[in-house]
Amino acid sequence: MPPVHSSPYFQMDNQAILSLLRHTASEKRSKSSGGGLLKVFKLFPMLTSGCKMVALLGRPRKPLLKDHATTGTIFGYRKGRVSLAIQEDPHCVPMFVIELPMHSSLFHKEMASDIVRIALESETKTHKKKLLEEFVWGVYCNGRKVGYCIRRKQMSDDELHVMQLLRGVSMGAGVLPCPNSEKESADGELTYIRARFERVVGSKDSEALYMINPDGAAGPELSIFFARAR
Repeated sequence: MPPVHSSPYFQMDNQAILSLLRHTASEKRSKSSGGGLLKVFKLFPMLTSGCKMVALLGRPRKPLLKDHATTGTIFGYRKGRVSLAIQEDPHCVPMFVIELPMHSSLFHKEMASDIVRIALESETKTHKKKLLEEFVWGVYCNGRKVGYCIRRKQMSDDELHVMQLLRGVSMGAGVLPCPNSEKESADGELTYIRARFERVVGSKDSEALYMINPDGAAGPELSIFFARAR
């Protein structure tokens, strides 16, 4: 892996995020050929209603993996924007939900690379709130700023629909049934990727989520960074 400052994937200037990024670089070893969940996600154009991974949803309502890793879900309609939900447990209400300023087509394109890094930077100067309680965020994907977004105080109907469907799923990727057929016709299929993440707190102003690959490969392929501007 190239040095942090020379990486074409991450050109941000926030030292808190760069510090957390070094956590990845210092521990990353060679990846196996398995590829993990991101490789599965690349198969989305090939998925049809006959092979949707949502078949898992019919199983008992208990996590597929019994540990205390943080659960992260990125989902959205193919013709819309993607949302991010973070949960301490798949059965719990998300502690953080936000619609990213990225269309699904752009996110799927970024997934074609071996490394995906999403960074959310709060420009709030006060430190009275916990980091994930901040509302306004600047969003970067692989080093490029893609816009701003606001953390939701309440989930939308579509977000509640996704959380309900995935309540018994600890990890997976695929296509979910839409709330109604008309919406699917207008916005395309509802895709998702859900994974377990190692949560690393750098300070009260920075933390990161590093995806845990299900095939045991070392090092994350998807990382999500949170930082407060200093």
